[in-house]
Amino acid sequence: MDTAVRAWLLAQLGTSTDLPDLEARYTRLGTARAVALEVVRERLAALLAQPSSVNVSSVVSVSFTENIKAYERKIASLENGEPPAPDDPDDGTTTPGMLGMLYLVERPRR
Repeated sequence: MDTAVRAWLLAQLGTSTDLPDLEARYTRLGTARAVALEVVRERLAALLAQPSSVNVSSVVSVSFTENIKAYERKIASLENGEPPAPDDPDDGTTTPGMLGMLYLVERPRR
């Protein structure tokens, strides 16, 4: 695992993530995206194993439902390829200096 992959993983998973654990997972799984998905899915599973809300009458009320939704959104974005990882395979469509196409859409006039 090189420094770019390590930085990307720490940006996706937080700086408190255990680096030796990430390196072992990267060796086993082979890609940074697979490592990030595995870690986020484990965190989601840990949250789902606990009660999603705790209420103590007139003292405290805690809900983890938004955290669960945030992990689900993070998993969906990682599965869709966003943000791009440094070790993602290049599909050959984007190279530095390559020109793209800009589509113009006619808008209605008054």
